[in-house]
Amino acid sequence: MGIMKRMTTIFQAKANKALEAREDPRETLDYSYTKQLELLTKVRRGVADVATSRKRVELQINGLQQQADKLTEQGRKALSMNREDLAREALTRKSGLEQQMVDLRTQHANLQVEEEKLTLASQRLQAKVESFRTRKETIKATYTAAEAQTRIGEAFTGISEEMSDVGLAVQRAEDKTAQLQARAGAIDELLASGALDDPTGTSKDDITMELERMSSTSDVELELAKMRAEIGGSEAPAAIEAPATGIEPAQGADQQADGQAPR
Repeated sequence: MGIMKRMTTIFQAKANKALEAREDPRETLDYSYTKQLELLTKVRRGVADVATSRKRVELQINGLQQQADKLTEQGRKALSMNREDLAREALTRKSGLEQQMVDLRTQHANLQVEEEKLTLASQRLQAKVESFRTRKETIKATYTAAEAQTRIGEAFTGISEEMSDVGLAVQRAEDKTAQLQARAGAIDELLASGALDDPTGTSKDDITMELERMSSTSDVELELAKMRAEIGGSEAPAAIEAPATGIEPAQGADQQADGQAPR
């Protein structure tokens, strides 16, 4: 029993918390105002019903009074005609009507008191409802203003859910941009170092590759001769014989090698 009671308490606490989170005070106030208006309508309907009953009793009393007056007149007329028996009968009926009128007047007085009470209660309830309506509108306006101010403050500080989502989206975009920039820079460095081939570049022909190889070999030989001269003191060769490439040297190059100017 203790465990079940504790579980019930926990469930109720969580349910109340969830309801409070979803509850809008403005809707609650409007609902309360609607219920008060319904109650006021019922009280007014009760006042109208009591007033209707009172008016019906008044009509009954007036009708009985007219009948009593008529019986009085009939009794007087019968007595003038020496018909005492008819006069006595008329007065006897009048007495019965007067007893009914006494009961109806008592009922009428009670209904009138009840009507006055309900009318006063209706007036007080109406004043209370009007006061509640004014207070309700004031609270709703204050709550709306506070809610708007809170949302503006959250928007400026970036702690609202919408602004948090926007901030996360911007952060993700910046991270992806930085990642793409780093990747692009790494690829450029690899292409420049020759670690990666450029698939868009044109392939080199044999002559270009041979010329590049000759240039690389010539640079190595010159550097090697310079190092020999520095270490051994020997003179550097005047000219480095280029490796055979299968390409005939130009006429101008032969004449320059012989010391003759080209014609």
